[in-house]
Amino acid sequence: SPPQGYYTRRGGIGEAGDFVTSPEISQVFGELIGIWYVSEWMATGKPTAFQLVELGPGRGTLTGDILRVFNQLASLLSKCDVSIHLVEVSPKLSETQALMLTGGKVQANPEDKSAYMKGVSKTGIPIFWYRDIQDVPAGYSFYLAHEFFDALPIHKFQRTEKGWREVLVDIDPEVPDQLRFVLSPSSTPATENFIQLEETRDHVEVCPEAGVITERLACRIEKDGGAALVADYGHDGTKTDTFRGFRNHKLHDVLRAPGTADLTADVDFSYLRKMVQGRTATLGPIKQREFLKNMGIDLRLQVLLQNSCDTATREQLLHSYDMLMNPKKMGDCFNFFALLPHHRLVHPNKKDKPEAKSPLPPVAGFSELLLQ
Repeated sequence: SPPQGYYTRRGGIGEAGDFVTSPEISQVFGELIGIWYVSEWMATGKPTAFQLVELGPGRGTLTGDILRVFNQLASLLSKCDVSIHLVEVSPKLSETQALMLTGGKVQANPEDKSAYMKGVSKTGIPIFWYRDIQDVPAGYSFYLAHEFFDALPIHKFQRTEKGWREVLVDIDPEVPDQLRFVLSPSSTPATENFIQLEETRDHVEVCPEAGVITERLACRIEKDGGAALVADYGHDGTKTDTFRGFRNHKLHDVLRAPGTADLTADVDFSYLRKMVQGRTATLGPIKQREFLKNMGIDLRLQVLLQNSCDTATREQLLHSYDMLMNPKKMGDCFNFFALLPHHRLVHPNKKDKPEAKSPLPPVAGFSELLLQ
């Protein structure tokens, strides 16, 4: 809802809000993701330009950490034209992002009509804001969706003796100012379109918008090159009822006080994989702790611990590492998933001259990084 929606009115990320995300917990998270993009850029032959496109950038913390990595590797990226493109519908959050990334020096409604705002990062990289991924210019791009897909609306379905029924929201006749869940009396268009014939679960959640966006990303990567990295709560087509609300860091009834809580549902990565339909290759989902371990988080932690003089900083580093990596905290409930061009994983014409091809570099994060 544009006027009453949660992200329009509140969008409470951080300690004082309703939920905390990995980039807010530790700078290391964003740094390793920045390294992932640089690693992919190098693996594909260091193209002369790339766009980093983030979907739903929150407060801009993650982009800020990635920009710091790009700045630290400025000599490596010196011949590359880097630009940042943020897809954000919330006016409130885009203001926060602009303040964090540019110090608030932005221009609204620039001549480039597709972007509604533009600015320059503190490190001199151009940043553009858009309301829709379709508005982002075509070109070799890296896409980032961190805790983005889980916030998109879902359809819920229940298997009954009469077949599949959609779970709908209704007004409770006994308590008029309260909402309740009901089953559709008969099959709905969504039931006909979104339930797979081979489905074995009794309760299913489908996010068509996530499917459409993934398909668009796949089309862009197939046409222009690049890669997409998705990090989110999720499963591989195994979970059933995951729809929940968060308010003040506690679980909240999703039907109570609409628009005041963060609503989320686990991402079904098997559905995203189906939507790609052979346009791109996919990797994952793998657990966040595996991805970060493969990216060298342990080594980075050791360096930071050695460089920190006071006990409080060291304790904070260890605490944030535990939050990100502990299987009982974020380590196992978050997953990483990537879309890549097919030729990134398999040499074209491999069948013709298998001996003439050098091995392709492994994709960082999804296989162990070998430190030479």
